[in-house]
Amino acid sequence: MTIAAEQEMPRSRRRSSLIRSPQFSSLVILIVLLAVFAIADANFLSPLNISNMMAFLPELGIIALGMTLLLTAGEFDLSVGAVFGLAPVVVMLLVQNGGFDIGIALLAGLLLCIAIGAVNGLIVTKIGISSFLVTLSMLLVVRGAALYITQGFPLKSWDQPGFFVTLLAGSFNIGTFRFYTSLWWFIGLSLLAIYVLHYAKLGNWISAIGSNRNAAVARGVPADAVKVWLFILTSVLAGLAGMISAFRISAASPVAGTGYELEVIAMVVVGGTALTGGRGTILGTIVGALMLRSIRNGIVLIGVPGLAYNIFVGVIILAMLILHALLQKNAARS
Repeated sequence: MTIAAEQEMPRSRRRSSLIRSPQFSSLVILIVLLAVFAIADANFLSPLNISNMMAFLPELGIIALGMTLLLTAGEFDLSVGAVFGLAPVVVMLLVQNGGFDIGIALLAGLLLCIAIGAVNGLIVTKIGISSFLVTLSMLLVVRGAALYITQGFPLKSWDQPGFFVTLLAGSFNIGTFRFYTSLWWFIGLSLLAIYVLHYAKLGNWISAIGSNRNAAVARGVPADAVKVWLFILTSVLAGLAGMISAFRISAASPVAGTGYELEVIAMVVVGGTALTGGRGTILGTIVGALMLRSIRNGIVLIGVPGLAYNIFVGVIILAMLILHALLQKNAARS
């Protein structure tokens, strides 16, 4: 066999592996959806519509990054939507009623998110209760706390110009497109998550824990500590996203983020991350986030009632799960 032929075989295997990968199939479906919506309504790809989509996408995308790492480790967090709502509410109450400096209030909000994530992680790892039950209970506690301390009324968010407003909710133009600084947060955190999951030792630990926790522990992986820190990270990212959203719309609502936990998990699963753990993809999560936001936006533009969004999401999730399962079976046979 010639050297050229020997070199061509690994290339063909890499191409075949790429085509079979879940994120590739998700990308193909995203491209098809974008084409369908663009043909159905010319305004779909207009600068104004793209700017509107990109204003909200990074906020859910930031939460999805943490959820990807957590799911890869075999756990998930149903309280992220409630944390999304509680964090900015606490910040605004500290500023408006407590007289705190906005910077100190933001730090206090993040510390609260750390505490919520730590409680989730410690109960799951030390007591051994399912993360589904723990985080479902935390969702009710956190959402109830947000409603109680505000009496159910939204708060006016911080709208005075300054460093923190620019940092979290500043806007900029690229030609006719308008974007928010949340896009830079999303890009930066995505690059960091890609490095952690695919190139750092921690990423190997996360995948090993999700694949076979006992085997990972036997090899010296601190599984419980890694899971606790992943719960903390996911909670902090949810709180950060909530603060970004509150600053952007100048309002902090105790019911903000309702249903986000399921939408975020859908983004992650559609992108190719396994619900059972052991396999995660940040690029796939980005594709999943783009897909679900495009569906929400596109169906409204073409005249489908917004209430039908969940039907579309449910069908897409089922289709992607079936497709990913078939790809896995084919890869196992190969």
